[in-house]
Amino acid sequence: MTAADYKHRHLLGIEGLYPHEINSLLDLADSYVVQGNQSAPTFDAMNGQTQVNLFFEASTRTRASFELAGLRLGATVINMQSTGSSVSKGETLIDTAVTLNAMRLDVLVVRHQDSGAVKLLADKVNCAVVNAGDGAHEHPTQALLDALTIRRRKGHLDGLEVAICGDVLHSRVARSNIHLLNTMGAHVRCIAPRTLMPSRIEELGVSPYYDMRKGLKDVDIVMMLRVQNERMQGSYIPSVREYFEFFGLDKEKLALAKPDALIMHPGPMNRGVEIDSDVADDVERSVIREQVEMGVAVRQAVLHTLSHNNQVYKQQQEAK
Repeated sequence: MTAADYKHRHLLGIEGLYPHEINSLLDLADSYVVQGNQSAPTFDAMNGQTQVNLFFEASTRTRASFELAGLRLGATVINMQSTGSSVSKGETLIDTAVTLNAMRLDVLVVRHQDSGAVKLLADKVNCAVVNAGDGAHEHPTQALLDALTIRRRKGHLDGLEVAICGDVLHSRVARSNIHLLNTMGAHVRCIAPRTLMPSRIEELGVSPYYDMRKGLKDVDIVMMLRVQNERMQGSYIPSVREYFEFFGLDKEKLALAKPDALIMHPGPMNRGVEIDSDVADDVERSVIREQVEMGVAVRQAVLHTLSHNNQVYKQQQEAK
């Protein structure tokens, strides 16, 4: 079984996808959650296929999640990092694509520090490609796992009030979530200091707030973002203490949201910077650990579907 309504060969972003395509991936991922909770689950959807995880940026959580997802589907999984490879010696993305094509792999999972780099690779390789995060552009599987987490808790996405809070300017997670949530009928607010809010963000269909207390009023979901110091050149916040005072999530600010509001964070968390430990570890409202669990299931669904679509594509090309 694949996500039958998702016909694309790649997953490069959420922008441009239709609700039935997103739901198809979420439904398949949901089935993997259920099957994964059974004793000794076995899957063979990718038996005999090769998956390469090519990470130009360090990432423990995302890479491990993709690796586990591929292994659970029966794939041969190879992890490659740019550090110590030919890439660090000056090899271009085009050279890398030529090398990967010679390996005859089936699925390529890519994380890159530059927006658009994953699409460039997808245009040059003869396999399915998954965007595991490119620059400040998109991180589609993160948005899908966030949506699955919300849907399993709330039962739906449409009509929900969702607040995305923090370093929106540098966040590919925020962009993918904005596209997905708007497509699925949710109402999105972005809360950030002016220095960390993209200009003309209203054009993405969200309501900007520069006061966290006002922005959190009566929301269903509070989605915190990590302050991405590694992407900042110059001073975007006066101090960590001041940032937490005005934009860090604590119990006092959370009380302004609905009583059953869910707390989310894509990780890794900067405790005491964007979120207080008492809130992050709230056993009833925090779904941060569930997000990790949903991540493996979503990536299984994506890998399963794209590997199947890639085989169909190759058969069609051979028949021409």
